[in-house]
Formats: sequence, structure tokens, C-alpha cells
Amino acid sequence: MRENKRELLSVWNLISLFSLIVIGIFIGYPLLRLFIKSFLETGSFSLQSYKDFFSLPYYFSTLKNSLVVCTCATVCATAIGLPMAYIVSRFDIPCKRLINICVILSLMSPPFIGAYSWILLLGRNGFITNTLSNIGIDPPTIYGFGGILLVFTLKFYPYVYLYVSGALQSIDSSLEEAAENLGVSGLKKLFTVTFPLILPTIASGALMVFMTSLADFGTPMLIGEGYRVLPVVVYTEFMSETGGNTSMASTLSVIIIVCSTAILFLQKWYVDRKNYQMSALRPPKISELKPLAKFLATAFCFVCVFLAMLPQITVLVTSFIKTNGPIFVKGFSLDSYFSIFYKLGRNIKNTFVFSTIAIIIMVIAGMLLSYLIVRKRNKLTMAIDALIMLPYVIPGAVLGITLLGAFNKPPIIISGTAAIMVLSYVIRKLPYTIRSSTAILYQIDPSIDEASISLGVSPIKTFFKVTAPMMMSGVLSGAVISWITTINELSSSIILYTGKTGTISVAIYSEVARGGYGTAAALASILTVVTTVSLLVFFAVTKSDTISV
Repeated sequence: MRENKRELLSVWNLISLFSLIVIGIFIGYPLLRLFIKSFLETGSFSLQSYKDFFSLPYYFSTLKNSLVVCTCATVCATAIGLPMAYIVSRFDIPCKRLINICVILSLMSPPFIGAYSWILLLGRNGFITNTLSNIGIDPPTIYGFGGILLVFTLKFYPYVYLYVSGALQSIDSSLEEAAENLGVSGLKKLFTVTFPLILPTIASGALMVFMTSLADFGTPMLIGEGYRVLPVVVYTEFMSETGGNTSMASTLSVIIIVCSTAILFLQKWYVDRKNYQMSALRPPKISELKPLAKFLATAFCFVCVFLAMLPQITVLVTSFIKTNGPIFVKGFSLDSYFSIFYKLGRNIKNTFVFSTIAIIIMVIAGMLLSYLIVRKRNKLTMAIDALIMLPYVIPGAVLGITLLGAFNKPPIIISGTAAIMVLSYVIRKLPYTIRSSTAILYQIDPSIDEASISLGVSPIKTFFKVTAPMMMSGVLSGAVISWITTINELSSSIILYTGKTGTISVAIYSEVARGGYGTAAALASILTVVTTVSLLVFFAVTKSDTISV
């Protein structure tokens, strides 16, 4: 009896219980409030908001618009990422390392910077627009459905590329050789053997494109104009200057979460049915291409990479061009940089301070939680695992609304403070750190921990002195990715920030909205440089030139 009590009160059980309470307060409770709020109209239970959503075209069309643009973006991103991954993985084209790094760089920058860059290029007063107009060509508009689709496709095809590249390199070549021996070769082998083997991976990459597109707020807000999608309408309903409709905002948020969850489970069901196990003892060989085919394959890859990197190149160049109000004029200067450090220094400082605090919390929490999930598997840790992964299906704007609704009244009041900004970053990005931590923990033999404990070292001391140092490479990998996505975060920040807690992403959005394109470009360039340096650190730590998404 005493032994059972001691086991019940062990350090790891207490940590599990404490973690579940904290996660319940900061993730479970806000989501529960959001769900309840969607059924409240003027303080009493009502289904009016749901009725309005399905009966009023203004609201219901946003769901159709979101699903259409996200589906089209997924198809287009797959159409680019799949052949590109096959070419780079299987053929002897030059500069593969450069292609990989550029693809990752284009993925790591925030989508709204891509939208802003295309405004500079193809907007009503854009560089390409004016150039073509001068020679009598009327270019298509960047605003509306077409613009959103362009940005989403070029921004998110790297998900498909990275997923498929990894899968293609792990296929056992004996399977394809067996098909060739049976007379199946060329495109027939590709579509009947190779692609079916990696279909679950293709589905996973496509899911990432769809979910990220569905959650994105900045792109449709900047260039959507009349094409309304769910995250934008959630924001406008919640932040309306005429008082806002928080019940409808909550209803829309619940609908987004339900759609995301349904699609996630659909993909999981499909992958479970189509998953194949391979030994991968004989990885596929790199094939030689004929000169013309090699040129065309290389050109295709470089065109895709160039278009994906064009937004970052654009903001970097335009950040040094002189401006006269919202107009770029001839000549180069550092005026935009002087302006942002003078006017927006607090935003820059906030970005790095908030992100650093969030990363420290994520590293410590990620290590402890991953250890619980992997080594102390029970009903309690399974509940923690499920709750901590919920942010995967919660768009940033929705998370911002849930936190603001939950923590603007007693007993916990943190709305309008730096604490709620840091909390939103931790909730949204912690899964990255946990995924990388659990991956490395599965590779560490549990007998190492057991040997330390058998020598009289306490379990918690063993964790920090033995296990944690061995986990550090995996933890740091996830932490760098979390850092990059945190400094670029806009969706939740735009809901939660105040004048004192604005970040670089918020400042870029505000500057673009008021026509301050030079300062917006300078701010975006800072994010691009920091993102690049962070990725170089990631590659140095992992001794790799790619990332796992």
C-alpha cells in the first residue's frame, strides 16, 4: 500500500498532473469558452449564429471560398512540389544543395510578406504592372482569388517537396527493379509503382498545404479584397469598429476548427489504409539525364525556386530604394531603416524578446512533455499528448480570439500584456519542439536511464544530467524551427497586440495598410535576414541541408 502511494506521488506523476492542469487552463479552458460562446446570443443560449452562418450568403460564402481556394492551392502546390521533388531526388541535376536551401528559405518566411511583395510587383502601381502597361500590355490583377492562389501555391509547395523528397529517398530500389523486370518502365512504372508507394506521404504534404492555407490570415487580408475567407471574416467580426459580433466570431472559429479536424482525420484514415512498410536497404540510384532533358529539368526547378524566392528578393531590394510617402522614387538610401529603428524600435525589440522567452519555455516544456509522452506512457500522458497537439488544427486568429475571451476577466487577466503574446506563441509552436524531442528520444536506449537510477541517482536528476543532454540536438532542431515561425507570426499577434506589445509582423501589416511600403520592406528584410541566419544555425546543429516538417 505504501509502495503504491509512493509510486502515485512520484516526481514524474506530479509533473504529469501539473502539466495537465496547466494545459487544461491555457488550452482546454479557452477552447471550451469559445465553444460555449458560439451558442450564446445576448447572454442566453441560442443557435442564431449558426443559423445565420448557414442561411446568410455573406457568411456561408466564406466557407465555400475558403474550401475552394485551399483546394486549388493544394492541387497547384502538389503539381509543382511532386515533380520537382522527383527530379531533385532521382536525377543528376546541378546545385541540388542550393535548391534545397532556397526551397526551405521560401517556406520559412511568412505568407503575408509574399502577398506584400506581389503587390509591389503586380499591384496597381507595381513594378511589373507599370513596365507592361508602358508597352501596351494589361497584366492580370494580383487582387482577389487569383492573387491568393498564386501566393499560396508558391509559398506552400515546399511542404509537398520536402515530404516527397524524404519518401523518395527511402524507397527500396528493388521494388522498382522488380517492376522493370516485369516489363513496367518509364511513366507507367512511375504511376503504378513509385507514386502509389509514397501516396500517404503525398497526402501528408497536401494536408499541410491545405491546413496552412485555411489558417492563413495575412495573405487574403492584404490582397483578397472582395474575396472573403473564414479567417478574415473572423477577424473583422471580432474587431469591428461598430462593436463586433463576438458570438458570430466564435461560431466562425468553431466551424474552422471542425473543418480542420475533419480534414485531418480524413487524411489520417486514408494514410492508415494506404501505408506501406519498406526495408529501404537499397536506396534508389541517381540517374543520368540526356543533355536536353537535364536542361529542361534544371530550368523547371530553378524557375520554381526563383518564383518562390522572388518575394524575399523584392523586399530586400526595395528596402534600399528611396521613397516619397507611399511612392518609390529613383535612388537608393538607408532612410527606411533609419525610420523603422526610430519609429518602430519597440516592435523590433518586442519580437525578439517575446520570441526568446517563448523559446526558453518551449525547450524546457518540450523536453519534459516529450519524456512523459514517450517514457511514461499512461492515460494521463496520453491526454497531455492529445491536448498539446490541438494547436495544429487551430488557426492563429482563432487562437487569439480564444485567449482574449478567456483571459480578459478574473481570475486571470493577461489581455493586452506581453504575457498573452508569449502564451500564444508557446501554444502554437510547442508541438514543433515536442515532435523533434520525441523523435530523438525514441532513438535513446531506456537502459541508459535505468543504469543511472540503479546507481542511486534520482529519476529527475537522471533526466537533467543524462537524458536531457542526449536529447539536446533534437530539441534545438525543433527550437530553431519554432523560433523562425514565432518571429514571423502574424495571425494571433494581430488579435492580441496593443500599442506597447506590437511585433515586426504586426508593424509590416500596418505599414502596408497605410502605404508605408519602404518601411514595410525594411522590416520584412530584417525578418528575412534573421530567418536565414537561424536556418544556417539549424543546418550547423543538425549537420544537414534540409528540414523535417
